[in-house]
Amino acid sequence: MSYGYFQNYIPILLLLGVLVLMAGGMLLLSYLLGTHRPTRAKLAPYECGVPPTGDARHRFSVKFYLVAMVFILFDVEIVFLYPWAVVFHQLRMFGFIEMLLFLLLVLPGFIYLWKNGVFNWSRTGPEDAGGQR
Repeated sequence: MSYGYFQNYIPILLLLGVLVLMAGGMLLLSYLLGTHRPTRAKLAPYECGVPPTGDARHRFSVKFYLVAMVFILFDVEIVFLYPWAVVFHQLRMFGFIEMLLFLLLVLPGFIYLWKNGVFNWSRTGPEDAGGQR
């Protein structure tokens, strides 16, 4: 590779260098010029303007993790649906059948989750973990 190839990247590297120097300089100036008087209010975690209540070390219900996993699972399905929808007219019947088969593969998982009550948030008690009865 020639020197001209790397010469194209000099402005980008210069910009990154200036950004790092500016950010570091601002942090250093803030540290040197700022007052250091920590109070209880300043050390408390900020929760969008809502005063914090309770301890931060409480356990979350398994439902939240289950919902996160189910969301990721079906979110990936939607990621496959978007490109298909863009080229749907070009694919014609082949594309329709292909996506129908894909949805039929995902449907049993959705039905299984529905039957086990994963989407039912009104239940309470120890059987609550993941819809097991």
